[in-house]
Amino acid sequence: PGEFHALLPSLPLALGLHLPGCTSYMVLVPFLIHTNGPEKVCIQLTHLNESVTLSTTLEYAGENRSLIADVVSEKDVFKCIPFTDPQKNRVYQWREVELNGGLTQLSFPLISEPIQGTYNVVVQKESGTNLEHSFTVEEYVLPKYEVSVKLPKKITIQNEELKVAVCGLYTYGTPVPGLVNVRVCRRFSQSRSRCYGREADVRGCVSNVVKTKIFQLKRKSYEMKIEVEGKITEEGTGVELTGTGSSEITGTMSKISFEQVDSHYIPGIPFSGQVKLVNGTNAPIANETIRISIGEKKYKANYITNEEGRVWFSIDTVNFTDTSIQITAKHKSELNCYDTDWVTPVYGKAVHTATRFYSPSKSFLKIEPLSQTLSCGSNEMVRVHYILKPEAVGEQKEIIFYYVVMAKGGIVRAGTEVHPVGDGEHIQVFELRLPVGPDIAPLARVLVYTTLPSGDVIANSEDFKIENCFANKVDLHFSPAEGLPASNTHLRIGASPGSLCAVRAVDKSVLLMKPEAELSPNSVYNLLPVKEIRGYNYREHHLEEEDNNPCVKLDNVIINGFIYGPISPDGEGDAYNVLKAMGLKVFTSTKVQKPRLCMERMYSRTYVPTRAGIGGKRACFVLPLETIRKYFPETWIWDLVPVNISLAPSDDFQATPVKKEKESYCLCVNGRKTVSWAVTPKSLGNVNFSVSAEALKTDLPCRNEVVETPDKGQKDTVIKQLLVEVCGLFSPCCPSSCAGAWSLLHGGILLQSHLCHFSPGKTVPQPVSLKLPENVVQGSARAYFSVLGDILGTAMQNLQQLLQMPFGCGEQNMVLFAPNIYVLDYLNKTGQLSEETKSKAIGYLVSGYQTQLKYKHRDGSYSTFGPRYRQSRNTW
Repeated sequence: PGEFHALLPSLPLALGLHLPGCTSYMVLVPFLIHTNGPEKVCIQLTHLNESVTLSTTLEYAGENRSLIADVVSEKDVFKCIPFTDPQKNRVYQWREVELNGGLTQLSFPLISEPIQGTYNVVVQKESGTNLEHSFTVEEYVLPKYEVSVKLPKKITIQNEELKVAVCGLYTYGTPVPGLVNVRVCRRFSQSRSRCYGREADVRGCVSNVVKTKIFQLKRKSYEMKIEVEGKITEEGTGVELTGTGSSEITGTMSKISFEQVDSHYIPGIPFSGQVKLVNGTNAPIANETIRISIGEKKYKANYITNEEGRVWFSIDTVNFTDTSIQITAKHKSELNCYDTDWVTPVYGKAVHTATRFYSPSKSFLKIEPLSQTLSCGSNEMVRVHYILKPEAVGEQKEIIFYYVVMAKGGIVRAGTEVHPVGDGEHIQVFELRLPVGPDIAPLARVLVYTTLPSGDVIANSEDFKIENCFANKVDLHFSPAEGLPASNTHLRIGASPGSLCAVRAVDKSVLLMKPEAELSPNSVYNLLPVKEIRGYNYREHHLEEEDNNPCVKLDNVIINGFIYGPISPDGEGDAYNVLKAMGLKVFTSTKVQKPRLCMERMYSRTYVPTRAGIGGKRACFVLPLETIRKYFPETWIWDLVPVNISLAPSDDFQATPVKKEKESYCLCVNGRKTVSWAVTPKSLGNVNFSVSAEALKTDLPCRNEVVETPDKGQKDTVIKQLLVEVCGLFSPCCPSSCAGAWSLLHGGILLQSHLCHFSPGKTVPQPVSLKLPENVVQGSARAYFSVLGDILGTAMQNLQQLLQMPFGCGEQNMVLFAPNIYVLDYLNKTGQLSEETKSKAIGYLVSGYQTQLKYKHRDGSYSTFGPRYRQSRNTW
């Protein structure tokens, strides 16, 4: 194989080879060539007696360009990366972003109350192509635990029992204790249904076997599914979460499918394949009889399924001459009856059509398929069966087999195998070694072919599923795997030397809401632009040439006075069809296509519109990063522990236990106890609550058993700050009592300003009345004062203090937003702008800009409260 770099987008290729006239050649090229990546071409030359020089060119816009000499690669530079909100406003952008090591990390802060919806990030490459990525912003409360309902996805009308389980697990894997309510229903209508219910106080899971008799599974008047709803109310907190599940009711008692069966058959060569039998729930059925037949009299045989529900069949095709054959696999005969009120059982039946493969020499190749997914790092042996007729190979004792392995739309590997010809009557077998690695994942397509001395080409291909693996093996684990709250742990990352590692940490509660956002090998492989190619169609390109080979003229034959004319049945397979299915263009002097028969026919002028291929775009998700502290219990090795739970006393509140609490409690392994207090605050503002749980050291028995005290984690304290507010309305109520004073009401706060004269070295007293109204809430009064010695001092020397975080409605936000721009510009031009002030100002501008966009209308105008309210608009 030769290697070259493609230069241009997908375009028709013209491949020119300058070879001696006596040389037989065959060139295979992927019909779709990607830019900025290496591509391989397989060239087979036979009967060479001299050196040959190859030149490969690309014909584009009437010019021939070399694929080897002219190599151009795009730099890893992105021209612009705009960031837009759900209203298509450009919120932010990055320009001239360079990739260091193939990866870069960009961040942009959203405001606390952003516009909810889908945000888009568009990467504009230097070449002009764009890549899009989207994520959603939603308002939600992360669930503490997950409620899962487990039941079969399908049941048949003959199932007498249904196993149902409802489980509650915290995000860190511990069962949820509490009250479980299970409801199983088959609905008739919105107002009527048949249900079964159960309630239990358990820890983690509750399971039950429900008798299906009450649901009348064979009745048609009900919905053909059973719905299960499970509710778990957490012990102590009363938090209730619900999980749902459903099981489809089917009248299909069995299903049959063909596996590992060819789409073509060769007369005289056994046609083999595999059939799988499953029930209505897709579970294999063992020890059942399957009848396989072709037509009424050609072939009939019974087979018994194995433990996997599979049977392997082989059909002798020595006397087959039909253009196509239909293989029918049948389980049982169905009842010839129908009822409008009751479901009739249906048994499996499958039909597979195989067309005759064109092989004038009656030689063939067959790659034995493998049903399992191949694991990376293994060496699989692929068996290849072949028969070569003596008249096709002549005096040759050995034959060269060529193999090509394709993955991700390109040729990955190629090689040869030399084996004896054989006697031409018995099937010969050789094994092809296939090392399994990331280069052929997720699907390896293997082609094996050979060129016979007669000029015929026999070929066969097979697909093999490969495990989604990567060349760089990354290891990630915590040490230790479990820890106490607020304790330290280590995250250990292992990769190949020089690797650039990106770590994403997200609370598992987020993945409970959107499991599809879980980062996995499948999600990474789904980003591949091409996983496989089949045929010669790609988007608007249709790259299949017409057959320019000369047709074959055959004379009619007269037998017993009847004239028999030659016919050429459509649909027969040949080597060209095998290569086309692989997505390989072939340039050859050999015979890969079935000859066309020269026939004179009358055709009506019909115009058939051409159809172009359809291309699609990929989409992916990124969830917002959020970390929430969770409690990871240690794996205790003792049975009972006496625990004391207490609320620390404080001058800011008075706490009384809701129930008469004990001084200590006996807790079993992973046990829990809920303790609550009625709290009456004594002061306003932020109040700290400190709760401690301590494992006590005592010799007293607990529940008549000996207790033990843990070596670590003996005491755990949680401090949480709560905001205590007054029950009333805040009102500025401080009148001025000084002569010459003036007041300004701004934002609901009364500001007092006094003009006073001071002499150097003298103290001037100024009495201020702080008399309050009688209806003031005790402890809510606040007084503030300030003294200014230089009227212009704060304006000229502390301009950074004028920077404010914009907030409020549209008008308020704009009033606070606009001055920041001028303050930032003034500080910059006067040389007073520090990095700290600059970062602070830009943060205010970014937040204010996002907030202002919330009040934008579709026509570009703004209003005080946004498009949800019909208000007068302006452009400010």
